[in-house]
Amino acid sequence: MVCSVRLEGEELWLLADKAVYWPARRCLLIADAHFGKASAYRSLGQPVPQGTTSENLQRLDRLLSALPCAQVIFLGDFLHGPGSHASGTLSALRAWRALIPDLPMTLIRGNHDKRAGDPPVDLRIEVVPEPLLMGPFALQHEPHAHPSHHVLAGHVHPVYRLRGKGRQSLRLPCFQIGTRVSLLPAFGAFTGGYAVEQREDHQLFVIGDQEVWPVR
Repeated sequence: MVCSVRLEGEELWLLADKAVYWPARRCLLIADAHFGKASAYRSLGQPVPQGTTSENLQRLDRLLSALPCAQVIFLGDFLHGPGSHASGTLSALRAWRALIPDLPMTLIRGNHDKRAGDPPVDLRIEVVPEPLLMGPFALQHEPHAHPSHHVLAGHVHPVYRLRGKGRQSLRLPCFQIGTRVSLLPAFGAFTGGYAVEQREDHQLFVIGDQEVWPVR
């Protein structure tokens, strides 16, 4: 379930639940949760699945139960859009937050957050602009290089297509670990993805069957 990598002298755990844990800081990093995306689509009359917010919160609960977390940092796109403020979505988020009221949480504003608006104040999530500098890392939503810090970002929703014999292929979410910029997969269950390829200047780690492994 965990793949440990060294980056800028720090150990990071790449998690099969599409998040990163930084043990030295007891910090959980999550990109692109897009809470309420299905609600936003349904508000526009689109027939999409229900229950995605509950599914995402269950996965987040599982991580917080398994890891000693002192803080959670969302790397942008916490809410998907204005339609994400539906009563069902916000009720689920408030009930979840009530179970862990004292855990510090920070949101680095992403492009969808600017459209959706900040999370309700009673969720007690500090909202800051990018970059948030922590140790050797610049925590961002947009994957733009920083002049002095290694960037950990989201926004792209990277996925990689594994190809086998007989034209078989499998499209999997992945981590893209680069020399100056590294990307987290989208945490949200209903987010889509952008296909990336293996290159010499980065390493890909794909996620499948609750495992994380490097692309050779």
